[in-house]
Amino acid sequence: MVPFVQAKADPQKPVGSGIEMKDHRGGAGRQVFEMPQWTRPSSTLRIAGPGIALAAMVSACGGGGGGGGGGGGGPPPPAANRPPAFTSGAAATVPENSAATIYQATASDPDNDALTFSLAGGLDQDDFRITAAGALSFAVPPDFEAPSDSDLDNVYQVRIGVSDGQTSAVIDLTVTVTNVGPDAFRVTRVGTGFAEPLLVAPVPDGSGRVYVVERGGRIRILNPATGAIAATALLDIASQVSTGGGERGLLGFATAPDFPTSGTFYVFLTNAVGDIEIRRYRTLPGNRDVADPATGDVIIVIPHPSFGNHNGGWLAFGPDGLLYAGVGDGGSAGDPPNNAQNTGVLLGKLLRIDPSGDDFPADSARDYAIPAGNPFAGGGGGARPEIWAYGLRNPFRASFDSATSNLWIGDVGQGSREEVDLMRPSDGGANFGWHVLEGTAPFSGTPTPAMVPPVAEYSHGSGPRQGDSITGGYVYRGPVESLRGHYVFGDFVRGNLWSFPIAQAPLGSTLSSDRFVLRRGDFTPNVGAIDNVSTFGVDQAGNLYIVDFDGEIFRLQPA
Repeated sequence: MVPFVQAKADPQKPVGSGIEMKDHRGGAGRQVFEMPQWTRPSSTLRIAGPGIALAAMVSACGGGGGGGGGGGGGPPPPAANRPPAFTSGAAATVPENSAATIYQATASDPDNDALTFSLAGGLDQDDFRITAAGALSFAVPPDFEAPSDSDLDNVYQVRIGVSDGQTSAVIDLTVTVTNVGPDAFRVTRVGTGFAEPLLVAPVPDGSGRVYVVERGGRIRILNPATGAIAATALLDIASQVSTGGGERGLLGFATAPDFPTSGTFYVFLTNAVGDIEIRRYRTLPGNRDVADPATGDVIIVIPHPSFGNHNGGWLAFGPDGLLYAGVGDGGSAGDPPNNAQNTGVLLGKLLRIDPSGDDFPADSARDYAIPAGNPFAGGGGGARPEIWAYGLRNPFRASFDSATSNLWIGDVGQGSREEVDLMRPSDGGANFGWHVLEGTAPFSGTPTPAMVPPVAEYSHGSGPRQGDSITGGYVYRGPVESLRGHYVFGDFVRGNLWSFPIAQAPLGSTLSSDRFVLRRGDFTPNVGAIDNVSTFGVDQAGNLYIVDFDGEIFRLQPA
């Protein structure tokens, strides 16, 4: 039998003052223990042996040992987790074009738990990004003139959540985007008297002057500040250029990236027999304004045997330092030989070559190297390694966006659609669909899922958002804030001028012409008229130039 002791309260002692303890093993002793306040004189407590186990009966409790205030059980349960609460405001106002953090979400937690922020909804959630620490920014810098919020009113709605891992809270934030100037602009005529001008490009010497390329074979130098044209042309090869058929001539021009030191430039032309040539020239020693005709070097010849139209003509160095060229499909209607889809020929293509090397020393008509990143650089299956993209009809004018390095291509249509195509630097090998597709419309054959749709298109006709022959333009990055981020382009036949925010024309979707901003009225010049826009250009300051085929040069600038 396990010995135990019996403790009995002394009726003479006040409640809770102590008890007398007898040892039932034969010994006797007295010890005093403090008793809880609820002890009564008749209470009996039985405590097992000298060890750990207890058997307790407190008859005076009025029921089992779990009752009463604070008696009989383990520690109290932990307090419930309390949710965090936002301490940052529910509204923010930011200027357009904001690219950094526009709002810092903050919150407190009564339990001092770590907090994590996230996007939790709202009509315009997709327009934003947020870090776990609560730094909110726009996914794409906002444009006041081209809002992307759900109501198109420059007031964006987004819900932000904060969590401590167990509970959470949200705040509905309103972000208002404000305008930043200057917005006003004017178009002034800065040059006249040119013969069928097709191109404007900056003289890369900081002078503000521009080159003007004439279809007949001359490259002249214009000072837009005075309207003066240099007496001596940079280059005059009129006797070597074929202009028959309406679309032939000296069509393209590009200065090399090292032009200030090397004086090297390139031209795109149709030669005396109608074939396409890209040539390299250098300026005279000590005179960057005049070329040395004796330095002319044909670096590529592209046979164009059957028809006089669809030569393409765009030529430019890309941000990667490589030379790009837009080549037409060879002419006639509908691309009868299917050149654009045939990767074994260079017609109907966008080419990319490296003119600083020579991978074909035995071939005088191929004086260049093939960039390793070209999609057909290996030449497998008979594909030409010069090809960067294909499925084009007549990419007469294109341009690189100076902010993103994306390439915007104006591809002239057949009988119903004109299109704007887009290439990112990683999109080598893109097939834009001609002649299976004309824009987004079926033309001949069966489209494949790999064909890339245009990012914008318009139909043929005489309406304000229609035309018959696209002239590709530029993404504006110049001094007029209200136009920044707009792709500006036009139609050669109808004289229409338009723009659209590039944020509204992502790759994989096609912007319809009802979203174009009409610019013909906005771009009315101070003198003269823009009737047949043959090209656009930019100078070193980012000013946009509009060229009319009748010989006038216009510049868009802040008012």
